[in-house]
Amino acid sequence: MGGFFGAVSKRDTISDVFFGTDYHSHLGTRRGGMAAYDKEIGLQRDIHNIQNSPFRTKFEKIFDEMQGNSAIGCISDFDPQPILIRSKIGAFAICTIGQINNADEIIEKYLSSPHGYFSAMSGGLVNSTEIIASLISQKDSFEEGIRFVQETVEGTASILILKDDGTLIAARDKLGRLPVLIGKDDDGYCVTFESFAGEKLGYEIIRELGPGETVEITADSLTQLIKPGKEMKICGFLWSYYGYPTSTYEGVNVEVMRNRNGQILAETDKLMKNAENIDYVSGVPDSGTPHAIGYANKSGTPFARPFIKYTPTWARSFTPPKQADRNKIAKMKQVPVHDLIADKKLLFVDDSIVRGTQLKETVDFLYSNGAKEVHMRSACPPIMYTCKYLSFSRGRSDMELITRRTIYELEGEEGFKHIDEYSDASTERGKKLRKIICENLNFTSLEFQSLEGIIKAIGLDRDKICTYCWDGKED
Repeated sequence: MGGFFGAVSKRDTISDVFFGTDYHSHLGTRRGGMAAYDKEIGLQRDIHNIQNSPFRTKFEKIFDEMQGNSAIGCISDFDPQPILIRSKIGAFAICTIGQINNADEIIEKYLSSPHGYFSAMSGGLVNSTEIIASLISQKDSFEEGIRFVQETVEGTASILILKDDGTLIAARDKLGRLPVLIGKDDDGYCVTFESFAGEKLGYEIIRELGPGETVEITADSLTQLIKPGKEMKICGFLWSYYGYPTSTYEGVNVEVMRNRNGQILAETDKLMKNAENIDYVSGVPDSGTPHAIGYANKSGTPFARPFIKYTPTWARSFTPPKQADRNKIAKMKQVPVHDLIADKKLLFVDDSIVRGTQLKETVDFLYSNGAKEVHMRSACPPIMYTCKYLSFSRGRSDMELITRRTIYELEGEEGFKHIDEYSDASTERGKKLRKIICENLNFTSLEFQSLEGIIKAIGLDRDKICTYCWDGKED
């Protein structure tokens, strides 16, 4: 995934963009970057690897190295950015969020033109942000260029640009899969993915850009360049998993949604008479916890934390590139509370079940510490498709998903013709899916939130939410 933050003001913005970008650190683990404009110095840029050290520690000297009344910053899980570009429409810094599915086609077409070339990264890959910058630069204005990007790119592209006059340009992706919000204070404006990042820095969030909407921002003005489209497909997984709890997207707060989602899970279990006489309800920390609190409050079962994550030195279990290393770290930082585990029937709510590898480690850990039963609930429906619109998952194949592997185990490729049935807990295929996953991961019972349940928890119209990873429905 990734996230960005920008500000343009009558005062120096380095501090705001430093902290605003740092507040997006949960969205990426690989690169952090900042760019600034000062009328005496011009454009400046700094990028660091943040795989083994937080953004703020790598950029702690930025206040001595960079200055300017406008700046942008980003956290990236893949490409180094922002990048600096000099083109016929001017020099600019740019960062992007999203995924380009037709990158090879765009690169080939561009390379076939006279003097066309791209900088190559390790392995010969091309920086996605450079692809977008190249598309923009083919046109005679930023407005035309961004329109060209949204017409050309198959996938998702949200864009933040810092021009060489200090002006910011912000563009939300064409179907609004990701949020882009505008904040205002007495001295200027900010652009942010996470609403709370702007609010914590004293900006009042005044609007959320619509799908494909593009604005140009100075310290004194906010000008619409491209009007929003009518169709929106905001990612439903934002609320279930990777959005920050204190953020609000399309008027729906993440923590409130997760609490409501857990309540709906509890209502379903009560109706189906599932997992009765549970001693404690808990979340698989951290993003599963608010779902579990909602479940506990609705069911009347006490909420507890049978194990605590030791995070001072291992803040993220997914930082190392190798899955085996991530699994080991996840295991190392689980510290049990024996009085809340031994001889207890426990029900856990996880934000999602993707591959199941780390979850099995967690369940084995609980049983090794004396748990009597371990019931599992997923706060979202079964993930049946690897996301093709955003890069929030490292997965490259549907067969990496535990649901797909289980279906194949049950009836081979024939089973993929019946994915709707496997998703539905009331069908025979749906019951078999849950039974086999329980056996493979050592759960006492397993259930997933229904598609209807998660849409109800989000509270937006069904047609405005992207549910591709759950039902495979494309735009």
